[in-house]
Amino acid sequence: MNKIISFLLIICSITLLSVSCQHTLQNKPDTESKITQLISKLTLEEKIKMLGGTGFDTPEIQRLNIPALRMTDGPAGVRWGTATAFPGPISLAASWNRDLVFRVAQAMAEEVKLKNKNVLLAPCVNIHRFPLGGRNFESYGEDPYLTGQTAVAFIRGIQDKHVVATVKHFAANNQEWERAKVNIKIDERTLREIYLPAFRAAVQDGGVFSVMAAYNKLNGYYCTENKHLLTDILKNEWGFDGYVVSDWGATHNTVRAANAGLDIEMPYDKHFGDSLLTAVRKGEVSEQTIDDKVSRILRVMFKAGLMDTLHRNPVDEKEVYKTHKSLALEAAEKGIVLLKNSDSLLPLQKENIKTIAVVGPNAAYAISGGGGSSQVHPLYKVSPLESILHYVGDDVEVLYASGLAMDGDILPVEPQFLFTPNKKSQGLQGDYFQSTDFSGDPVFTRTDEQITFNFGYDAPKYEMNAIDDGNRYGIRWTGFLKAPRTGIYELLLLSDGGARVFVDGNQVIDDTDNKRVKLRTVRVFLEKGKFTPVKIEYVSWWSVSEVKFGWRIPDFDPVQQAVKLAEKADVTILVTGLSNHFESESGDLKRFTFPQQDTFINAVLDANPNTVVVMYNGSPYSIKEWAGKAKAIVEAWYGGQEQGNALAKVLFGDYNPSGKLPFSFISDSTDCPAFEGYRNNDLEAGYSEGIFVGYRYLDKENISPVFPFGHGLSYTTFAYSNMNVEVKNDSTAVVTLTIKNTGKRTGTETAQIYISDTESSVSRPVKELKGFWQVTLKPGEEKVLEITLNKEPFAFYDNTENRWTVEPGIFIIMAGSSSGDIRIQKEVVL
Repeated sequence: MNKIISFLLIICSITLLSVSCQHTLQNKPDTESKITQLISKLTLEEKIKMLGGTGFDTPEIQRLNIPALRMTDGPAGVRWGTATAFPGPISLAASWNRDLVFRVAQAMAEEVKLKNKNVLLAPCVNIHRFPLGGRNFESYGEDPYLTGQTAVAFIRGIQDKHVVATVKHFAANNQEWERAKVNIKIDERTLREIYLPAFRAAVQDGGVFSVMAAYNKLNGYYCTENKHLLTDILKNEWGFDGYVVSDWGATHNTVRAANAGLDIEMPYDKHFGDSLLTAVRKGEVSEQTIDDKVSRILRVMFKAGLMDTLHRNPVDEKEVYKTHKSLALEAAEKGIVLLKNSDSLLPLQKENIKTIAVVGPNAAYAISGGGGSSQVHPLYKVSPLESILHYVGDDVEVLYASGLAMDGDILPVEPQFLFTPNKKSQGLQGDYFQSTDFSGDPVFTRTDEQITFNFGYDAPKYEMNAIDDGNRYGIRWTGFLKAPRTGIYELLLLSDGGARVFVDGNQVIDDTDNKRVKLRTVRVFLEKGKFTPVKIEYVSWWSVSEVKFGWRIPDFDPVQQAVKLAEKADVTILVTGLSNHFESESGDLKRFTFPQQDTFINAVLDANPNTVVVMYNGSPYSIKEWAGKAKAIVEAWYGGQEQGNALAKVLFGDYNPSGKLPFSFISDSTDCPAFEGYRNNDLEAGYSEGIFVGYRYLDKENISPVFPFGHGLSYTTFAYSNMNVEVKNDSTAVVTLTIKNTGKRTGTETAQIYISDTESSVSRPVKELKGFWQVTLKPGEEKVLEITLNKEPFAFYDNTENRWTVEPGIFIIMAGSSSGDIRIQKEVVL
């Protein structure tokens, strides 16, 4: 007998309904009465003190037992010391799994409390308008509905554990280039239909406690000074009763920001300190406005339990991380997308394979996440090579070669060529100092197998930040180089700070005052097999801290080495993509292809047709030069600390992939109109494409992407049938559909609901995602799914009337496995 699984479109998922009790404190008379009493006891100076940051915290008012808001990044895990590195947000979106996102968010909240914090600066819901956006990996893709649903699940998970979630960056913050200067010009309909729906869902469905105002201008006004955005829409129209916090350094004016609706300035009180106090005394900002800001902060504190003991939850730290380890693996597995699988190359059958070649710049290095303020320092991380070696054991010979370094990056010296001072361990001894002159004792010492680090905006350990007010510190690595052949080597040091390098006691690089990203090279003579002393000193001067030590071996072509290994292997696993060196806050990508890799990928594919291409990245890039030639392509994203293990389970069939793309893989930059203004360095960036973003634009222009939005294969197959749509008197539509597993493996399918308006007074997309189910079926099993669509999915925003409108007429409701694979559809009349 069929089971009927009912999902409500706006409510999100039945698995999340149990947490709706978090809203019960909202607007309770006793809470509001307590807020009023506290405000009456606060002096004007104390009120204003609550509105400015002290770095990552706000001041506490000890006299009245008002706690501090203690904030931390970020959307992929807690960026405060070491923590569980979960898959990047784009990977979570690719799971299309609300329950998973909810549980991952709960886990992050538990770790927030472990760090004695109470605010998580996440989720990020900015839309992928532009493929080269440096922070695309931090958000949920190109579609407003999928982004909103993912955000709601994340927010509910965070706040279920009495931690404050902060949805960001409000609004239209879709690029990193000149993010603090660019003026986004956008019409109201585009704003409402594309760039605001996820924020609206976060407020009205997720009950988010905090909203972060973005760096950019919107229609001539900085977002931190945009009254239409912060007050008219967010607070008045949507009923948001939490607080608005600025992005770090995004506040430019005291009076305009205060009167527009900004409540907290971060990281410091440059504008919301003495200057705000003066403005109130001069009558430029009313004390009633200040009271409203304070009441919003206090309301959040009460709702999140910060005024009592709800946020205090003593736990066993080791047990928490142990539990979260398995969740990180599950999340990485469920985010992986199988893009192509010709001739059923996957899953690999271990018993039929004698040799596997693992090649590529991302094969031996675990890239757990993108860079910048979302970067997490994991407790550990597992590379693809390490996992594959462990997975196949002694049954299969594994051959490895990196092949090449990406343009602008270097390959680090591998562990087998590095030795600690006692020559007993592979790697170099790292001494980590709190000082920049290496004075005093190291904060800690450890063996680092390779020198390839991007610490982001943090020090390797939080204790090292104690000097000054930023991550200024020093690291000294010592040990030996053991060269594989005699000759002239080119040593490479890539870092964004100062550096000195000593070889055999001689200083060969001296650049300690450098404060920008720089590649330093030096040629040295090394003898084969000789232990040559080496010392590297690195100084971080407060920025994104990155340091890598590599070399070029004489008379050696790493590309040819990888190609030759691929030729002799039964199967090749080519691990390519990008890294936190490229995808990071504060900068967009420079190119629309994987750096320097197309020629290399084609050479490997020519050498061995049985090649699986694995990609680590957070945005769509042009892969048309080789995608047609590859038999199997796997999108693995930035999979967190367990990325390698998750990949191995998918490759060898222990996990049947179920991820779906949260964006379209376009063929060329001409397939995205956002490139035009960006290439012209236009600071007055008009969003000329309007509502036609992502697959909406491709459908409108009849452009076929390499892989469409929502695409993702499985090791089994699914059939869609028996679609029925019943329209109720209130114009809601109840959609039912049968999904059957027609293959030989248990698998999970995400059935997607799209709506098309056949005739409209305004231009509308060919189709728009308005719902989705996810169902797991055994071979031969089928289930009936049901979804209820209210009027909202059929509406458009009318710029003339300034309201949402549903025009009567014929609509087409479509169900499919992706936006490009519609399986069944029905016409309905509203």
